[in-house]
Amino acid sequence: MDYADRPLAKLGFLTIGSFDESDPFGGHDTTLRIIELGEQLGFDSVWLRDRHLQHGISSPVAVLAAASQRTTRIELGTAVIPLGLENPFRLAEDLATVDVLSHGRLNPGFSVGRPTHFDDIKEALYPDSWESEDFGYDRVIRLLDNLRGEPVSTFEGTEGIEVYSTRIQPHSPGLIDRVWYGAAGLASAVWAGAQGLNLLSSSVVRAEEDDDFARIQRAQIEAFRSHHPLGAEARASQGLVVIPTDSATTEQVARYEAYASARLPRTTSPQGPQRMLFAPDLVGTSAQIADALQAHAGYQAVDEVVFALPFSFEPDDYTQILTDIAGRLGPLLGWSPK
Repeated sequence: MDYADRPLAKLGFLTIGSFDESDPFGGHDTTLRIIELGEQLGFDSVWLRDRHLQHGISSPVAVLAAASQRTTRIELGTAVIPLGLENPFRLAEDLATVDVLSHGRLNPGFSVGRPTHFDDIKEALYPDSWESEDFGYDRVIRLLDNLRGEPVSTFEGTEGIEVYSTRIQPHSPGLIDRVWYGAAGLASAVWAGAQGLNLLSSSVVRAEEDDDFARIQRAQIEAFRSHHPLGAEARASQGLVVIPTDSATTEQVARYEAYASARLPRTTSPQGPQRMLFAPDLVGTSAQIADALQAHAGYQAVDEVVFALPFSFEPDDYTQILTDIAGRLGPLLGWSPK
């Protein structure tokens, strides 16, 4: 099938950067090498996910700072930073610094909500204020104001030989236009649109009015754009797990199919009290995956994607998957490498 009538404009990928606790450097270095490979293959963007108290990247901003010095073109994103574990003042400083170091390539993505296992970590995270911490949208607003350069101090001027500013430094003017929000529910998608943010829609949605993943995702993207100042031109990205097998070995194909099969039961119906619904992983040839995407209501609503790499695969697997995505799947979807 020819998809040239609606070509894919931007192709990205996401990784959590797993590592062995006995060798954290090895895992982090592997992630940086994968990012370098992504740039060589022509991907438009790479995104890192947070994994706190796990064997995955806990500080994506720090890793992207390193990546900014090993790449020159590929955009660097976070998908997503849960703001419940962050101080909007300090995070704004870090984000602006990485954006400056990368020459304006940072795409920070966020979400809000009570941190995972909060009761187990609250005394370590907020020993004096955990009872009064606000984990809602106000935390995002504070961060956005900081990135815009709104005053955070009432003092400005010179004290001795030191010069003080009223706004977060460094200030990176274009960063505020590259902020993304990760929405799982309809209300969050509407809120992100009203704030003029970009939308990250992943492989997990909240089944509020429907039990079909693709229809839910499409409805969220449309609601987002209906409330966004840019309307239909507002940026929204879809994120699914896709595993092309074109150049995979027989052993790799067997492992990939077993991985997807083990995860399939959670995609058949909403899970838990919040009715979270997962998208099936797409495993097959690039032509098969392209057909599945073209028929997917969520994919039909976007022209940029961030395909998620499976969490537990080996570096050689990621090389094969990324090479097939960039060399075979992307072109089938109308995308051209940069």
